Amino acid sequence: MGEHLTLEEALERRKQLQRTGQKLVFTNGHFDLLHVGHLDYLEKARGLGDALYLGLNGDTSTLRLKGIGRPLIPAGERARLLAALAPITAVIIFDEDTAENLIRAIKPDIYVKGGDYAHKPLPERALVESYGGQIMLIDYLPDHSTSNLIARVKALP
Repeated sequence: MGEHLTLEEALERRKQLQRTGQKLVFTNGHFDLLHVGHLDYLEKARGLGDALYLGLNGDTSTLRLKGIGRPLIPAGERARLLAALAPITAVIIFDEDTAENLIRAIKPDIYVKGGDYAHKPLPERALVESYGGQIMLIDYLPDHSTSNLIARVKALP
């Protein structure tokens, strides 16, 4: 089971991983309303290395990026749920629009995002490539998204 860590705690754990030659995978997102598509993505990401750190958009950045009514679940609760998932080593909450500051500090070996970034700019790409990190895109499980789930709930009679 993973842990909800501060950035400082995550950096200490990162040093331990580096000392033992373990590969760190990092991903980030909102993960509002957990569903099997999230789990599938996280399992695939974890399979790429020895540890998986997840940068979780906090409430402020989720509201700013997703709009009124989001997040549905507060960041502290989302972090707790995510940390309980087997693939997750650590969850770090952040409130910036991108994960660049976390990536700059942690310098993961592999940065993972969803396959939708194959056709749109990835803001963190230049940073990851600048220190020799690798970027991997993982396809989403078809028809499994938070937006689709919200739409289905809204359509209920």
